[in-house]
Amino acid sequence: MAKLFEEIFLSEFTWIKPVLSFYRENNQQPETEAFVVIKAKELTVLESKNGSFEGKIVDFFSLMGDVDQVDPVGKYVVCWFDDSVEDFHAGFRRLSGVTFPINLSFTVDHRNKRTYNTVFQAKHARLK
Repeated sequence: MAKLFEEIFLSEFTWIKPVLSFYRENNQQPETEAFVVIKAKELTVLESKNGSFEGKIVDFFSLMGDVDQVDPVGKYVVCWFDDSVEDFHAGFRRLSGVTFPINLSFTVDHRNKRTYNTVFQAKHARLK
């Protein structure tokens, strides 16, 4: 996460309680069904001066699929809807070329429920 603060960022975007769908990035045959869907406490995306994106997903858990399948060497597409926008089509948000430079970290509560946290980098984004 230290790298996030070394660059100058143009914009910061934050979503509270988003539901994120993860797809494996495959430009020849794009996936049509998410392999993991998560609910997060917070998603923050920073746009750097050079046009790249970095961010963090805070306190999330899996709603569908196995979040442990997210691999630090893979590339992903992450999609969600911005609840603050009335128009369903206009509220669609997307990150592509998403990589996770470190493994997902998690804590386990007294019920054996895992809560994850991670940072990511993305090449492209549709944030507004």
